[in-house]
Order: sequence, then C-alpha cells, then structure tokens
Amino acid sequence: MPKKYAIREEVSRRYAFRKKIVCLVVLLGPVSAAAFVATLESSITAMAQERTPKDVSPSLAKSPAEQPIPFSHKLHLTFAMKCQECHPNPEPGDRMTLPAADRCMECHRTVVKEKPAIQKLAEFAKSKQTIPWVRFYVVSGSVFWNHRSHLEAGMKCEACHGEVRKMDVLSATTNVTTMAGCVDCHRKNDASTGCQYCHAGR
Repeated sequence: MPKKYAIREEVSRRYAFRKKIVCLVVLLGPVSAAAFVATLESSITAMAQERTPKDVSPSLAKSPAEQPIPFSHKLHLTFAMKCQECHPNPEPGDRMTLPAADRCMECHRTVVKEKPAIQKLAEFAKSKQTIPWVRFYVVSGSVFWNHRSHLEAGMKCEACHGEVRKMDVLSATTNVTTMAGCVDCHRKNDASTGCQYCHAGR
C-alpha cells in the first residue's frame, strides 16, 4: 500500500475512534463516559502489569537469531558512527530503516573485502537485493507506533534496544514491544497511557 494511502487509512481510523467516544458521551453523559474510559484504562494497565513477568522472560530468553551476514554493532561503533547513518527515519517517521547493501559497500569495497561475509555482502549489492536481516523487535499490528515522535521526545535508542554499542551479536534485551513495556516506559517518562494514543481506531 502506498504511504499516502496508509496515512489516510490511519487518519480515518482515528476519526472513527473519536466518533465512538462522542457516541459514548452522548449515551452515558460526559461524567459517566469519562469514568468509563478511566476505568477501562486502569483495567488495561493492571492487566499489562500482571503480565509483565510472562511478557519479559520469553523475549529475553531468546537466543540470538542467525543473521544472513554477521554484523557487530560493537565493532562498527568504535568508528564513531551514528545510529542514523545506517538507520535513517524517512517519512512518515514510523520506521527506522536498514541500510542497503550498497551503503555498506561504500566502506567494504576496500575494507576486509577478502572475508567470505563481505563477499556475500558484495553479491547482495551487485544483485540489488535487500539483505534479509532478522528483526528482533516487531510491534503488533493493533498498535500505532512512531519512531520519530519518540526521538523528538528525547528518547535514546538504547532505551528500547538496549546497549547495542556493546553487542557483537544483536539480541532482544527489553520487553519494549509488549504492552507492559510500553506502559511502564510511559509512566517513567510522564507520557500518556491513554488507550487512544496507541490503539486509536483499531
């Protein structure tokens, strides 16, 4: 789906959610509707907190997945590289993207080019194929989540992804993609835990 249609769809979902709230206010009255929403938010938060141990342990217990090409963040970050150099944040800002093989080959045309992993990388670049990296953090389709809004709020990458600069092999170290993880982080940073911020129109 083209981005402009995806954005329109998101706006339409948010509008539908607002209509439901308006109907709730009309049916219950403003005071009752506010009490209902507050009770719902409290219940969801409580359930999320109860699930925290279950949510955290499976993701943190995962062994690192085998990647198509071995990559050490620890090694690359010794060259004072910035996260955004390899992970730009294009419009509409929801995703941090991964570098194309051509971007990697800007250095590796001459740096350790004899290594089998770099030769494999060169093949990806030559064929214009996307490197099939294995993702560790996947947000549920029922959640509206945006990287840019979090970056603009001053959040650091390591808050969600752990101390990547110390990792030779990337692995999941936080429960950031669970509801408990999101609610806990929002509370610590005085951000809203209202349902509409993450589930509007879904």
